[in-house]
Amino acid sequence: MRKNSIKNIRINGEVQRVVAEAIRSSKDPRISPLTSVMDVNVAPDLKTCKIRVSVMGSDEDRRRTEEGLKSASGYIRSTLAHELNMRYTPQITFIMDDSIEYAIRMSRKIDEVAAADRAAQEARNELPEEESE
Repeated sequence: MRKNSIKNIRINGEVQRVVAEAIRSSKDPRISPLTSVMDVNVAPDLKTCKIRVSVMGSDEDRRRTEEGLKSASGYIRSTLAHELNMRYTPQITFIMDDSIEYAIRMSRKIDEVAAADRAAQEARNELPEEESE
């Protein structure tokens, strides 16, 4: 199976759905409720799986969630085996992803720049009117 084949894309989507549900139903208190499964990459041979996970919150929340996910990987893998009929159940590797936090930071910066630009435009438009009076 090729890396970007239709079959591999479908498998990635199904694994993402099952893993997200397994994380939600996990009883580990270390796993933050604000955990999102961003991306799943199952190897073409179905033996390994890299799961990118994003956690909203502090660095301590991310660290604790990462520990919780590593300890819950057996449960998540067994859930994956029960839910999906695959030849192999892949070994799971969790990778912490900060793309959501990065997007929020960039959005705030864009809003700040837009507000500063609006303020500068208003100042420029008001100055000529004041001078003409």
